[in-house]
Amino acid sequence: MTVSRALRRLLRIRDLEEEQNRLALESALGELNRLEGALTATCERDRRGRRLVEAGIRMDQFSDRLAGLEESRSASRHAEALGPRIEDKSEEVIARRQEFLLKRVERRQAETLIRECEAQEAIEANRHGQQVLDNWYSSQLRRHETDSEATKPVEELYQNQRAKGEG
Repeated sequence: MTVSRALRRLLRIRDLEEEQNRLALESALGELNRLEGALTATCERDRRGRRLVEAGIRMDQFSDRLAGLEESRSASRHAEALGPRIEDKSEEVIARRQEFLLKRVERRQAETLIRECEAQEAIEANRHGQQVLDNWYSSQLRRHETDSEATKPVEELYQNQRAKGEG
């Protein structure tokens, strides 16, 4: 049983599908990291706004207080907008990871099937090789036995003639 071209093609397809899913997972993870980085930057922007408000209060600068409040409010709105997007992207990453792992399992199953077929082929080849050797050895024994039997009467005849000649 040889490993069919269709089985090798299936392995190649599974390999390509796994690679595509890996790339999609990496892309989704990259996007999630980018969104989380934007949220981190937004939190830092909110902290800067609060510090500006504090500084405006200490220095009695009304414009700094207003700018700080606006900065903080803007950062809060941005964080609120990022929250659902991060949540959606997290769910997408989980789904992509599951798809990737499923394709990895499918590829490994195809690889295992091919390895098993190749191992079975090797066993069959060894059996066939042993059968050929057994047949050759058997034919050699038969030929040797036939040669012995064919020369036996000639040798007996020769010995009988020697015995008569001496006697």
